Amino acid sequence: MSNVVSVTERVKRHVELYSEAPLPTERGLFRAVVFRDQKTGAEHVAMTFGDVQGEGVPVRVHSECLTSEVLGSLKCDCRAQLDRSLDYIAQNGRGVLVYLRQEGRGIGLGNKIRAYALQAQGHDTYEANRLLGFPDDLRRYDVAADILKLLGVTIADLITNNPLKIEGLAEAGIPVRRRIQLASPANPHNIGYLNTKRDRTGHLIALDDQPTARAG
Repeated sequence: MSNVVSVTERVKRHVELYSEAPLPTERGLFRAVVFRDQKTGAEHVAMTFGDVQGEGVPVRVHSECLTSEVLGSLKCDCRAQLDRSLDYIAQNGRGVLVYLRQEGRGIGLGNKIRAYALQAQGHDTYEANRLLGFPDDLRRYDVAADILKLLGVTIADLITNNPLKIEGLAEAGIPVRRRIQLASPANPHNIGYLNTKRDRTGHLIALDDQPTARAG
């Protein structure tokens, strides 16, 4: 029986372990560990590499983005952040990527596409969400914190450009020792989005380049 299972049996939290298995990837051998949210039934996955127990573990808490990661949308940098985080973890021989099923900053896929339609009319990402009746960000990090605790992570080195994510994890019981920054690739379709996140919500975004924003 794995250590993850034994920890899960000892601790009652928001999530429970459902399944786990080795997962060979182009970056090396990860372990995929699936957790279920006991309240909503949503399934989240942690991709672990090497020994992830203890302090200073490289961690990426990543929210689902089907439009970018599967459909290839250029409107955000989500796929690049996912890929670069997995690269970093594999290259360093240790780490966890927690993949949370909370599309569109928590509003869901259908509402995300509705927000895209409003953005096509000239609204920025935050304005579009507000016009649909949503706050700027509905994402939760208590589930991610519980997953990390069950995996044995005590203190994280967090791969992020979002200060609120650092605060959210710390409030949920996973202190962040330091922030690891990975540059975001900019293109004419996402530069406005990246600049808006930097200017409105204090994201600490470093860009690979700085293209001219696309009209409209």
